[in-house]
Amino acid sequence: MTAPFGRRLSDAVLARGPLCVGIDPHPPLLDAWGLPDGPDGLARFTDAVVEALAGTVAVLKPQMAFYERHGSRGLVVLEDGVARARAAGALVLLDAKRGDIGSTMSAYADYLRPDHPLAVDALTVSPYLGTGALQSAVDTARQHGGGLFVLARTSNPDAGTLQHARVGDRSVAQAVVDAVRSWNTPGWVVGDPLPDVAAVRDVAGGWGPATGSFGVVVGATLAELDVDLDGLGGPVLAPGLGAQGGSPADLRRLFGDHRAVVPTVSRDVLAAGPDPAALRAAADRWTAELAR
Repeated sequence: MTAPFGRRLSDAVLARGPLCVGIDPHPPLLDAWGLPDGPDGLARFTDAVVEALAGTVAVLKPQMAFYERHGSRGLVVLEDGVARARAAGALVLLDAKRGDIGSTMSAYADYLRPDHPLAVDALTVSPYLGTGALQSAVDTARQHGGGLFVLARTSNPDAGTLQHARVGDRSVAQAVVDAVRSWNTPGWVVGDPLPDVAAVRDVAGGWGPATGSFGVVVGATLAELDVDLDGLGGPVLAPGLGAQGGSPADLRRLFGDHRAVVPTVSRDVLAAGPDPAALRAAADRWTAELAR
């Protein structure tokens, strides 16, 4: 059986560092690389990124929308890139932000099945229809060793409009975090003492064999951390480093030194292309920066 995603992620981070590089082939970037905005340019872009980074970074995060916009040929490029990235040792987090109910959510969760044409290690999901609506994805992840990252406290300017809304005595964002905490520690319910996650804290940087497979997305550019992540038991995906203004100092300010955080960089690495050596050097600089 495939080891749980949390354990595989922890192993990858301890071996390669925590950096996650987003693969975002939007039209201006393709143009900057001298590539056409079509399936051929998309393929050349993806090939270069995978060649440069899949053997060295812990996680690659392709943004599905930029492949879907090219139709079926774009998805073929994504399938090939994902398979080659995983074969080279990188974990692939598909940034699809799926969220629905019933059989539709089950179909989205099939990306976590090893026999799926676009099999990935983990998937971003949206809890807008309720965290209970994601249960089929949780079940699929558990069955096949996959992972989920649930949008919880994002740092886009109007995120607080919904995420700060109250559900009883908690914010919506906190309710999402609490749901994910319960997935990592079955049996835990709101009001109980926080789960003991010392087995995670006692390993370097919060990573260890007990790292859970279910994480949350919390923006690295928040002014302050306004959700309680204690006892989460799983990783935090922290987008926003580099061009969006986030820094390693922001990660320490928000999350401290003993939480399992996956910092995400996209434009600051991809802007170094199309030369694979330059891409690799840019990623290496961020990995070194995060290790200080």
